[in-house]
Amino acid sequence: MQFGFPLRPIALAAVAAIGTVVVGAAHSQATSTKVPGKYLAGDFHNHSTCSDGAVSMQKKVKKSMDRTADTPWGLDWFVQAGHGGTGNRNCTLPEDPAFATPAYPFTGQGPQTTWENSSPAVVPKGNASGTSPNRNMWRWQAIQEFQYPQLEYLAVLRNQPIFAGVESVVAGHEHTSMAVTTGQLPAAAFSKPLPTTPGYTATGNANALAMWQYCFDRGNSDTSRGNLVTGGVNTGTGNNWDCSVPGGLNSTVPFWSDPARKLVPTGGTQGEQGHLKTVEGVKWMAAFHPDSSYYVPAHLERAGPFNPAGNNGFNVEHLRNFNNAGPRVAFGFESQPGHGASDRRGEYNLRRNSFAGVRYDSVGGTTFGGTGVYAAQIGGVWDALLGEGRNWWFFASSDWHSRGAFSVDDRRSDNDFWPGEYQRNYTMVRQGSSPRVSPQMIVDGLRSGNNWVDSGQLIDRLAFVACASYNGVGKRANAAVEAIAVAAAVNNTDTNVAGCATMGEKLQVRAGGEVVVSIVVRDPAGKSFSPYSFPNPSLLQVGINQPLDKPELHHVDVIRGLVTGYRKPGASDYAGAWPDDWVDMANPQQLRSLATVPAAAKNTSAAVIQSFSKASWTTVPGKPEFKAMTFRLSAVQASQYLRLRGTNLPPAVPFETDASGNPLSDLWTNTGSIGFKDSTKSGTEFPENAMLRIPCTTTGGSNVPDNSAVFTTGGIDACPNHLPVVNGQRMVGFDVAAWSDLWFYSNPIFIEVAGSTVVAGVR
Repeated sequence: MQFGFPLRPIALAAVAAIGTVVVGAAHSQATSTKVPGKYLAGDFHNHSTCSDGAVSMQKKVKKSMDRTADTPWGLDWFVQAGHGGTGNRNCTLPEDPAFATPAYPFTGQGPQTTWENSSPAVVPKGNASGTSPNRNMWRWQAIQEFQYPQLEYLAVLRNQPIFAGVESVVAGHEHTSMAVTTGQLPAAAFSKPLPTTPGYTATGNANALAMWQYCFDRGNSDTSRGNLVTGGVNTGTGNNWDCSVPGGLNSTVPFWSDPARKLVPTGGTQGEQGHLKTVEGVKWMAAFHPDSSYYVPAHLERAGPFNPAGNNGFNVEHLRNFNNAGPRVAFGFESQPGHGASDRRGEYNLRRNSFAGVRYDSVGGTTFGGTGVYAAQIGGVWDALLGEGRNWWFFASSDWHSRGAFSVDDRRSDNDFWPGEYQRNYTMVRQGSSPRVSPQMIVDGLRSGNNWVDSGQLIDRLAFVACASYNGVGKRANAAVEAIAVAAAVNNTDTNVAGCATMGEKLQVRAGGEVVVSIVVRDPAGKSFSPYSFPNPSLLQVGINQPLDKPELHHVDVIRGLVTGYRKPGASDYAGAWPDDWVDMANPQQLRSLATVPAAAKNTSAAVIQSFSKASWTTVPGKPEFKAMTFRLSAVQASQYLRLRGTNLPPAVPFETDASGNPLSDLWTNTGSIGFKDSTKSGTEFPENAMLRIPCTTTGGSNVPDNSAVFTTGGIDACPNHLPVVNGQRMVGFDVAAWSDLWFYSNPIFIEVAGSTVVAGVR
């Protein structure tokens, strides 16, 4: 079923090692009666004026969830999750009457108004941060007293699942998307009448999330225990939080502050101490809110490798530590970051980070097809974790802040996409007969791993099914399994068939049996949410004329890796940093070898085992948008997993894909300047636009607005004016680069073979 993708020697070796593998008895969850559900699109990492975003919560919710001509991308669920720490703007104030509601009317003051300058003035609690009249408010207070009540009101007003999370500023590391949803959106909130005059009293609360924010966020240096502090004196009035963790470090370590009742890392080992504090935060969630919490490191390659003396990136061992501490809480990562339209896609960059005067790249240097190297590199960190049999899932987010140089209402961007506009998490949410989707249902869906990620509306339906098959009465035909997958994709749901499994599940099979795998996707007809109708410049390089707003799925890869069991802390293959200088600037059309990657961060058995394109998939009769792909694994002997990726790009697209179809570094569409690697030098080694390689050649369009005009519709039919010009030629960068280069990723199906390695992290 290969269609011209030559397997690298390492891939051939991996396939030979796996041999002809398969699986036996049905996964226990697949044999049970599942609550019916649908795949719902959502976003859990974005910003408003509560932190450093450009718009109020009202506008954020409306622009992210409405389905109108201006915002056709409306999401099904939404988590408002600004940075932890502090903020000084009153984000409950709408921009103008268009975003006002009876409970939160427009008062003439907008969301740039500070808390103390609001009318009436709002008094920040806790230890003083900043100076009046622009004092900061700690995020714990903002969540508890202002953000949550407004989000509950908007959820009830719109009858949609909208709740509060945080992008935590992580002790010892950089950022994590997280939430504790205990108390949020109780059913009773939807049964009481909404106010018709200003003011809203919430039925539920986000007290648990606010407490976590005080206790474990690095940005929260407040020591007040969540109380009112007057004249520098803690009044003892308020929350009186105690951040002790059952069986945790607590006062056994010197960086425990008894007055603050929390850990306060200090000194030259802040990274090491901070990581210990962060693990304690996961343990706290697992101890007190195990079902209602999630902890998902965000854009985790961006800040470089782990820095024991500071607060930077995440190595593979830190992810293992989180998952060990709370497998029901820390169950994945955002290795596909937001900021997809910025001058450095994902805000990943060479020489981005300085540790004690030494400059380090973002891990991997850049993104690869918009995805970080931990997941984009076959056989890399994600495959290493899956190869242990861990429940470690892949997610994406918008990380919305602003449109950069453009108005937030413009359809063009040189910074961010609105939540749902470009990247979407499609999560299996099991609503059953409940009248509405609750936060708990969404957290359960994320935790299950039954989630897939799409960029640029490449596909909008996916069914991924594996079923056990045996000779005799247990024989399953390819057509029978494909019919299961077709029904699931058409109905936007999953499978509930004994002896079959889908994403986030494991299929248990007898040694020597077969597994039938079926994949069905919908490549939607019509236009995407892209504002550009001119031909994709990347595809024009290889003679394909395809409008940017009408992308087509080119191929789907099936990636397989062996499961060999958990790695133990302290073992030689447990910890290790990804090598720096990963991007090969001398050979931009090639990817580096895994040979220099430490054993802890790789799984060399991972390889592409099947690739499907229009030459090998079939169109579902009567439903031309649906493509079906089915194959068999025979005589399976070893436990393993299967995962998917797909793209609009064929192999060997210059500066986009290598000869095997893997995504190349996005450095070649990044417009930003790059400093010197040598920390003794200052200035710029590679100036702005120096790395650009793909020309945008479509000129003379009839609908190409000026950069100064606010453009709110679609159909820009030639290279836009904000693209950089190099030697008289417009070059691909910013949002055009993102809309040109689309990928989807599925989470894995595990196959546990009797007598082989147990897939311990998955039910």
